[in-house]
Amino acid sequence: MLTVRYDRLGLRCGDRLLDLGCGGGRHAFEALRRGATVVALDADGAELKDVSILFAAMDEAGEAGPGASGRAVNGDAVHLPFPDSVFDRIIAAEVLEHIPPDGPALGELARVLRPGGTMAVTVPRFGPELINWALSDEYHNVPGGHIRIYRRNVLADRMRAAGLKVTGWHHAHALHSPYWWLKCAVGTANEDHPLVRAYHRLLVWDIEKAPPVTRLTERALNPVLGKSLVVYAEKP
Repeated sequence: MLTVRYDRLGLRCGDRLLDLGCGGGRHAFEALRRGATVVALDADGAELKDVSILFAAMDEAGEAGPGASGRAVNGDAVHLPFPDSVFDRIIAAEVLEHIPPDGPALGELARVLRPGGTMAVTVPRFGPELINWALSDEYHNVPGGHIRIYRRNVLADRMRAAGLKVTGWHHAHALHSPYWWLKCAVGTANEDHPLVRAYHRLLVWDIEKAPPVTRLTERALNPVLGKSLVVYAEKP
């Protein structure tokens, strides 16, 4: 399930891409398939171990693009272990809302992006996220949880303050907003609730099969209910 549109990011075969806060690696794996040289960075060593294993499996199975390579790096978003201007593309998906000093983190991303390079930053969208917070303290008031809710203009202004030129934005994952509202209403850890289980089966079906009925529905609802905000920028 991808949040970033790679064509809009401008990713090309041979590009050097940083996936900041890679988590399970969904964006890193797609970049590898497209032929990028990928660095997947996260603070969670267990996640990175799994990402490394899948990088190797993709390479062995011939699923990586021509000349592609991937490596996992343990690191801190506000002290990136890379020289200036080393990446052509950067993805920071659903990570800034977890980082207390988001301004310095954006500054670090701008530092390691080459002039003319592009970046995609995704965060939970203000409206759907506000409903989650209103329904459940458990949703965000946990170690490592979300510490802020972004309005689009606030995120864009912080990216500009880091020296980036904002070039566009869109919303994604409308079908996931009601799912999280439901989980927040019945308890975020209550996986056995029948409505939660039924909705989860719908999302898995959508992700695995991408049927036209759910794809068209989500596309129509994204401007209104999209759970994620995606902002694109370029380094002058």
